[in-house]
Amino acid sequence: MNNFKAAILEDELPAARLLYTILKRLRPQWELLLLPGNIEEAVIWFQNNPHPDLLFLDIHLSDGNSFDFLSLARPTSMLIFTTAYDQYALQAFRVNSIDYLLKPINEPRLLEAISKYESILGNPLIAQNNHLNLILESLQHPEKRYRTRFLIYGNDKSYTLEVADIAYFYSENKITFAVTFSGQEHILDLSLNKLSEQLDPDQFFRANRQFLLSIRSISHIEPYFNGKIVVFIKPCPKCQITISEEKISQFKKWLNY
Repeated sequence: MNNFKAAILEDELPAARLLYTILKRLRPQWELLLLPGNIEEAVIWFQNNPHPDLLFLDIHLSDGNSFDFLSLARPTSMLIFTTAYDQYALQAFRVNSIDYLLKPINEPRLLEAISKYESILGNPLIAQNNHLNLILESLQHPEKRYRTRFLIYGNDKSYTLEVADIAYFYSENKITFAVTFSGQEHILDLSLNKLSEQLDPDQFFRANRQFLLSIRSISHIEPYFNGKIVVFIKPCPKCQITISEEKISQFKKWLNY
């Protein structure tokens, strides 16, 4: 990849330098640029310079967010977003950007994102302007950001499972199950962590490592020892989901949203 240019737009200098260092180690042949970490200066730079092939873009910049930057600068670069974990941003960008990276940057994940980018280079189906439009559209229509169904693969046939029919998800022996309100169980090829990123956080709550609950599945709540609470869920009246003391405030806020 001769004359390849990648740029980093990040408002925290230590984070920018760390990403720069790891990129230099992984792709020493790339030309790397550290851009100003604020929208105003970054937009001016993009107006007066050739756009890089790939842009690592921090979601929160010193004078606003990357949404404003994208609307003003209209970069032709492919995008990989970086974030210190922002659920809104993850939902908005996980489909339409190349990838997103959680800070602090993990080298294996960075290499995975780079490899993903390199695998699609030269694909005639990828149009940059449309790529950017899809991202901006996803911000304007947040209802499109969340998964609404799953494709379930069986031995002899496949079928769809609507998210609205699911009461809760649980993990057991590294296998994820979706349980419907009618009591049926379906095996999914996604972890609870991935599901948490893809489902509407107003409707689903990660109760603990094992359970991800629908708001409609909650039957009642009882106090438990050491400041914890227990949630009883449908369609499993004997299921008792423990909410830790650390998560109670977040759980109550979710219930009252």
